[in-house]
Amino acid sequence: MGRKFQLGNYLLRLEGKGFKFGEDIITFIYFGKQSTGSSDYLAAISIELTLKCQKRFDPSFYLSFLERLQAQNITTKKQAYALANQLGLLAVQET
Repeated sequence: MGRKFQLGNYLLRLEGKGFKFGEDIITFIYFGKQSTGSSDYLAAISIELTLKCQKRFDPSFYLSFLERLQAQNITTKKQAYALANQLGLLAVQET
């Protein structure tokens, strides 16, 4: 699978694209990752979909979606997007 995915590097890339996360949000992101037992990769997917669906970082959406990804045994971005579509979360963006 190549190099190990690192959540910190992903957050830095997002910051480079203009997304600003305060220390409280970063702490919450890692708290959610730890509390759900998720990988860095899965946490990043949840962040990505949170930003796409909410147009901003919504901590409760992030945690809820991360929990759902874990419960559904989602392991890939393709599966996560399929789940988001199934739940109707991305319907508005596809117009």
